[in-house]
Amino acid sequence: MKKLMLTLLSIGVIGLMSWNGPITPSELIDKDLPYLLAFYKTRHQEPEISLQEKETAKALAGELRQIGFDVTEDFGGYGIVGILKNGDGPMILYRTDMDALPMAEKTGLPYTSKRVPGEGQDGAMHACGHDMHMTTWLGTARALANMKDQWKGTLMLIGQPAEEIGAGAKLMIDNGLYQTFGVPDYAIGLHCSPTIPAGQVGFGKGYTMANTEKITINVFGKGAHGASPHMSIDPVVIASMIVMDLQTIVSRNIKPTDAAVVTVGVFQSGTAYNIIPDGAKLELTVRTYSEETRQYVHKRIKEICRGVAMGAGLPEDKMPEVIIPDVFTPANYNDPELMDDLVTSAQKAIGEAAVVAAEPLMIGEDFSRYGLTPEDVPAVLYWLGTAPQARIESGDLPGLHSPFYYPDPEVSIKTGVSVTTQGLLDLFNGE
Repeated sequence: MKKLMLTLLSIGVIGLMSWNGPITPSELIDKDLPYLLAFYKTRHQEPEISLQEKETAKALAGELRQIGFDVTEDFGGYGIVGILKNGDGPMILYRTDMDALPMAEKTGLPYTSKRVPGEGQDGAMHACGHDMHMTTWLGTARALANMKDQWKGTLMLIGQPAEEIGAGAKLMIDNGLYQTFGVPDYAIGLHCSPTIPAGQVGFGKGYTMANTEKITINVFGKGAHGASPHMSIDPVVIASMIVMDLQTIVSRNIKPTDAAVVTVGVFQSGTAYNIIPDGAKLELTVRTYSEETRQYVHKRIKEICRGVAMGAGLPEDKMPEVIIPDVFTPANYNDPELMDDLVTSAQKAIGEAAVVAAEPLMIGEDFSRYGLTPEDVPAVLYWLGTAPQARIESGDLPGLHSPFYYPDPEVSIKTGVSVTTQGLLDLFNGE
């Protein structure tokens, strides 16, 4: 009997041997937490930036194979797809992103990133919580593999590259994700919140994240000596007027009940203090929810640029060039019915008080693409609270993409795995 028990332990199914009935997610997570904490800290120390996630993907693929998943690697860049079939039932997609940001970490943690600035690089850091996303993903996979007697269906786990540059989901979908592995009945994911306390989760219904676009405006002019401005048509002045007029799009053109952001993040021009240049470049981030608002913002940007240039006396062949790429990160829409189901599951897992309403934000996330296919898969991306209690009390709450951001690892892992595991169990069982 002792030999049998050791064998069961080695293959990870000892949880099924509970004398008090089926093992619960919380029991599994408590037992698995030391393993998951070690995994989290390793991933935090060894970040890889977008399109360079080779070792990260290899590590995730190896973890899934050990617990019985069929794994496909290098699917759409370094993307991985893990499939666990467990009888007849729904297919559910659960995604994690894998990439880090090209920035130096300044948290001072004992397990800080090993990727430091030098040799032409900026360093790398999981400043957006993707290391926590991966750990929760793995913990959920391990829990469900140990609970196969409690659900039926197919679990599709996605390890996605290049979320930070808005490219990874499109890479995997365009590579034939659904044609190769099947169309899921549901798609779910989570994202760390830097402001929701660790131990809580946040859900929003409908639009929760925005269309995210980069728009470039090339402004043309007529250069001259800085001491002879009358001989120029100054592109710095033209670009400055465009920047100011762009502020009226949201304040005076968009309905107050709609949402939009137009931010100029780059203004580049000139080479010397005493030269009026012949051009300038602006780079904008534009955020919207609806397609109607998005197209209207585009229209107003073009009209403002042309109007300012005409007022400055520029000829037709020197009108500003407005470059709007065809590819952008679409707005995330949480399916209301699926969200209601997941809220009920989350309340069952961690209690009603720990499940909070989350307001829409204007950040972007390419998870939205898994639902925006011709198959119209219901999808939900929820917020995992990660803010440590001490930081909440002090008011020191760095945002995502800050070199000072870090989650409360233990509480965040337990909460994320508990909520996601319970949600998947209920969806598989039609509850």
